[in-house]
Parts: sequence; structure tokens; C-alpha cells
Amino acid sequence: MDARIILPVAPLRKYIRFFWLLENNSADIIEKFKVIPDGAPGLVFQENPAVVYKDNQTLPTSFLFGQATQYLEMSARGHFRNIGVSFQPTALQPVFGVAASELTQRHIDLNDLLYTSISEQLMNESSTTGRIAALEQFFLRLTANSKSEDDQVRYAIRQFQQGGELKQVQTALQISERSLERMFKKHVGLSPKLYARICRFQATLKALRTTPVASLTELAYLENYFDQSHFIRDFKFFAGTTPGAFLQDAKERFPDFSV
Repeated sequence: MDARIILPVAPLRKYIRFFWLLENNSADIIEKFKVIPDGAPGLVFQENPAVVYKDNQTLPTSFLFGQATQYLEMSARGHFRNIGVSFQPTALQPVFGVAASELTQRHIDLNDLLYTSISEQLMNESSTTGRIAALEQFFLRLTANSKSEDDQVRYAIRQFQQGGELKQVQTALQISERSLERMFKKHVGLSPKLYARICRFQATLKALRTTPVASLTELAYLENYFDQSHFIRDFKFFAGTTPGAFLQDAKERFPDFSV
């Protein structure tokens, strides 16, 4: 299985983190893989929608999905070539006009949401460069008249991504916990508490990938978990495995997608 990440043109980067391509050229092998929560919604275009399964059900040719609250197990059989979009956390409302909470832990066929020929354009385009260019033009049109995002939500997201705590963010914004939660549910699709947990989990993943640590206990304290057992419980909830097993067994095709 081959995977690539491609950054979008500059005007789209406030909406899109990256494009990704995933291709499997084996005709018979069954691939099982996990998708791990990363605090961002996404979009997938499938060249052959008959081969990728979620809960033993095939998925649409093109589908938009919201925030994941826990890891997701999927499988695929045979040849496929998929292209996807990883959005910024608050992109669903400005790009598609959808409240983020409507798609949390759910997906929707893109054709049920928009009248668009983008799937056909991608099917008819043979080169990666051409497919990315078609996607960029599609999103530039969709976002041409988008309103600016909520500054308070953007501030809170940055703070949580940098390890900030819920009370600190509330105090800085001078809003109640209920107001912050309502804001997050609308723009992000998660409670601020859960989003902060996902950010902390992502920080531990980054540390596991890149930074030598003496022990899991040391890593747990570095990332402000109560203790090692708290860290392992949270890790298993989001990744479906322990930190040690993840390091030993996971083959990440790109961040938050492992087999």
C-alpha cells in the first residue's frame, strides 16, 4: 500500500491541512487498518468504492465525514486508489455550510450535500497533479464567499493544540464553560474537553514517533496525564491498542492512519 501527502495552495490552507493519496495494487490481499482521531474532519473520493469497508458496509464513491471520537477499524480487498482531504478543525461550516455537530462520528454522501461533478472529474483525470488541481479549483470555488471564522474558536483550538487547559482557555476568553461548549459543538463538532483530550493524545503520538523517552511514565507526566495507567487508558481509547503495541506493530502510512 502506497501513501502520499500533498499540501494545498496557500489560499486554501485556512480550510485544508493537506490532501492525501492512498493506493493498493494487490488484487487479493485483505488490508485491515485503523483511522485514529486527529481533531479534524475529512473527505474521501474512491475510484473503486466496492473494495473499502466500514462495519462490513461499502462506502459511497465520495463522502464527507465529521470528527471522530474514537478509533475506527476498516478493511479493503483488492486494488483501490483513493484521494482524500484533511480539513482544518472548523472547516465544515465555512466550506460546506454544515454545522460540525451534524457529522460527528458520521459520514454523508457528497452528492446528497452538493450538486457537483467533482467525482467524475477525478475519475477522468489520470495524473496526481491533475487530480489535485481539480480539487483545488473545486475548493477555491466553494470558499470564494466564505465568511471569516469565529476568532474565539480559533484561539481556543490553538491553545488546546499547544497543551492549554480548559480553565485557562475559559479565563482567557472570559466566557462560561457552557458558552465554550456550545461554540465548540457548532464549529468543531466536539466538546472542548474531548477536543483537548484528542490534542493531548496527538501530542503523545508525536512524542512516541519522534522523541526518545526513558519510560511511558515519563511521557505520561510530560503530557500532563495523572499517571501511566491514565495515559494507557486514554491511548487505548483513541488508538485501539497500547502505546507499546502501537510502536511495535503499527505501520503508519501517514499520521493517524495505520495498519
